[in-house]
Amino acid sequence: MKATKKYRLKYTDKAKKIVDELSLEEKVHLMSGTVSLQELLEHAIGANHYNYYPYPAGGNERLGVPQMKFCDGPRGVVCGTGKSTCFPVPMLRGATFDVELEERVGNAMGKEVKAFGGNLFAGICINVPYNPGWGRSQETYGEESFHIGQMGAALVRGVQAENVMACVKHYAFNSMEISRFKVNITCEKRTEREVFLPHFKECIDNGAASIMSAYNKYNGSYCGHSDYLLNKVLKEECDFDGFVMSDFIWGIKNTEEAANNGQDMEMCCTQFYGEKLVQAVKEGKVPEEKINQAALRIIRTIISFGDEDDKIYDESVIGCKEHVGLALETARKGITLIRNKNRVLPMNREDAARIAVFGKLANKGNVGDYGSSRVFPQYVTTPLQGIATVAEKSEVIFYDNTDMEYAKKLAAGADYTVFVDGYDHNDEGEYISEEQLDGYTNAMGGDRKDSLGLRKEEIKLIQEVGPVNKNSCVVLIGGNLIMTEEWKDYVSSILMAYYPGMEGGRAIAEILFGDINPSGKLPYAVPFKESDLPQVNWNSETQYYDYYHGYRKLEKNGIKPYLPYGFGLSYTNFSISDAVFSVEENLIKASCKVKNTGAFMGTEVIQMYVGFKNSGIDRPVKILRGFKRVELESGNEKEVAITCPIDKLKWYNPKTESWELEHMEYEIYIGTSSDDNDLLEGSFKL
Repeated sequence: MKATKKYRLKYTDKAKKIVDELSLEEKVHLMSGTVSLQELLEHAIGANHYNYYPYPAGGNERLGVPQMKFCDGPRGVVCGTGKSTCFPVPMLRGATFDVELEERVGNAMGKEVKAFGGNLFAGICINVPYNPGWGRSQETYGEESFHIGQMGAALVRGVQAENVMACVKHYAFNSMEISRFKVNITCEKRTEREVFLPHFKECIDNGAASIMSAYNKYNGSYCGHSDYLLNKVLKEECDFDGFVMSDFIWGIKNTEEAANNGQDMEMCCTQFYGEKLVQAVKEGKVPEEKINQAALRIIRTIISFGDEDDKIYDESVIGCKEHVGLALETARKGITLIRNKNRVLPMNREDAARIAVFGKLANKGNVGDYGSSRVFPQYVTTPLQGIATVAEKSEVIFYDNTDMEYAKKLAAGADYTVFVDGYDHNDEGEYISEEQLDGYTNAMGGDRKDSLGLRKEEIKLIQEVGPVNKNSCVVLIGGNLIMTEEWKDYVSSILMAYYPGMEGGRAIAEILFGDINPSGKLPYAVPFKESDLPQVNWNSETQYYDYYHGYRKLEKNGIKPYLPYGFGLSYTNFSISDAVFSVEENLIKASCKVKNTGAFMGTEVIQMYVGFKNSGIDRPVKILRGFKRVELESGNEKEVAITCPIDKLKWYNPKTESWELEHMEYEIYIGTSSDDNDLLEGSFKL
C-alpha cells in the first residue's frame, strides 16, 4: 500500500533524477501554492466558498510531476456545494472509540477527494485541547493523546488506502484560536514529548504523507519556521519522509527562516516563496541544497501516490447513499448518554402521543463551525425533523421562545419534553479577524471565552420547565464538554450529541426512542467546576502548557470528576469479570469477560489503563493504553483482550534526551471508564 514509508522510499532514486533535471525556478515552483490571495478573498466573500475546488500547488508538466491538489476537512471534503457527505465532527467520532469505523470514514473521504479531482486530504486534525474551551476542539478526537493518535492514524490509513495523500495538522501546540497567530506556547520538555507530540508520531508511523505546520509560536519561534520542530523532531527523530506545508496565508512570515528550517511548501498563496525564494538562493541566504531536499520530498510523495493508481471515482460517489449511511452509523455510535434517571429513556412510542421540543437548535441544521472545516452537504436532518420522522404517529410541538408560562403549559400537556441546547458556529470555531481578511463577514466563533456552560436563558428554561414533566431530556450540541452542574438535576436524562453530521437529527431521534442503543463514550472528563481545568487566557501573546490536563490533572489532584473519561450509559447493563493481565514478548495484555446482563442488545467500550504508583518520577496516576468495542446480545458473554507495546509505557528523560523504561511493578486496569469503580485492577513487572 502506498501509505507505507517502505513503498514511498522506492521512489527516491526516481525523484532525485527529476530534481536533477529541474531549474532552480522549477524546484521553487514545486514549493509554492498557486492560488492568488485575491482569488481566496473573493471566495471568502463571494458566491463560492473557501476550497470550493481543490487548491493546487507546484507540479511540473514537462517532467510529469502532478500538482498537489488540496482538499480540506475533517468533517468531510470541503469542496463543492450541496454535494459532500457531512460526517459528524471528529469529537463525536472520537466518542465511538472505533478505529475500524474511522478507517472506513477515511475510505469514504478519500474517495470523495478523488471524485472532486483532489489528491490530498488535510482533514486529520489531532491537536490536544489543553482546555476544552478551544474553539476548534470539535475538529480533534478528545483530550487524551493516546486515543487521539489511534483515531488519527486510522483516518490516515483509510484516506491513503484510496491513494490520496493524508495531511496531518496542526503541528504543533495549536490549542488556542483567538490568539493562534500571535501566541507563544511554552512547556517543559517532558510535556512536549509525552503529551503534545506522540499522536503526530503515531500518524507518521502509519504512513502520513504530509504535515501542516501551525500558526502559533513554540518557544519563541513560529512553528512554520521552527528548525527544532520541523527538522530535528519531525524529519530526523520521527523519520518523517513526506513533505511539510504551511498553514494557509499566514503560516510563513519570513522567506529565509522558513526555507532554511524545514518548510517544504507554502500554501495556498505564494507570498514568501516563489520569486523571493529564488532570489534568496541566488544571494546565498538559502542554500540550494535546502531547495533540493524540499523538491525531493514533494516529488517522491506525489509520484508514489500517483504511480499505478487504480483508484478511480467519479462524482457519483460524492454524497452517495453508502457514505450518507456511514455518516448516520457514525452518529449512532458516538452520541453519548450521560444521564438517565429512572430510565426515562428510551421513550415509549405508545406513551408518546405528544412531544414538546424546546430550543432554537432543535430546528437548525447545525453541523459545526463555519471555518475551513465547513462542509456543504445536500441536506441536514435537524433534531426536530428527526423526532418528527421517527415518532411519526406522535404530535410534535416545537417552541423556541422564552415565555416561561407558555413553555410550562406545553410541557405539562406533553408526554415527553426534549430540550436541544448548546452551541453553533457563532459560539465556537475557527477565528479570523476582519483585519486579516478585509471584507470577510462570516461570523467565526473563536474560543469559548466566557463559560463552558449553556447560555443563561437556556439554563433558566431548563430549570423552570424541566421539573414540570418528569419525562424530560436535554440534547446537548457542541464541540467539547458542556458544564451541566447548574441544571442537570432539573431533568431526567441528558444526551451529548456533539455536532452529529448531516444525519445527526435522525440518529438523535433513534436513540431517544430506543431504535438504537447508545454506545458513545466521553472522550474527555467533565469536572464539577471549571476552575479544576487548566486556565487559559484566550487572548494572549504567551501561554504555558502544564504536564497535566483533563482526567490526568483531576486524578493527580485527587479531584473526582462529575463524569470520568470514557464514560457513557446504555439502555442495557454490562458486567466485567475474570480479568487476566500478562506480559508477552514486547506487549502488555489485559483481558476480561464482558457480559450483557440487561434486556437489550448493546455495545460496551472496554478500556485498558496503566498506573505508575511505584514510579521514581512525577507521572500520572494512570493513562489510557488501549480500548476495544464489543457488541453483545442480551445474556451473551465474550472475552475481550487488549494489548499495548511496552514502548508506549516509556517516559522522556530530558537530561538524556531519550525515552526510558522504568523497571518496576506497574498497575494495570481494565474496565468501562477511567473511574476506579468501573475498573478491575492487577499488576505486572518490567
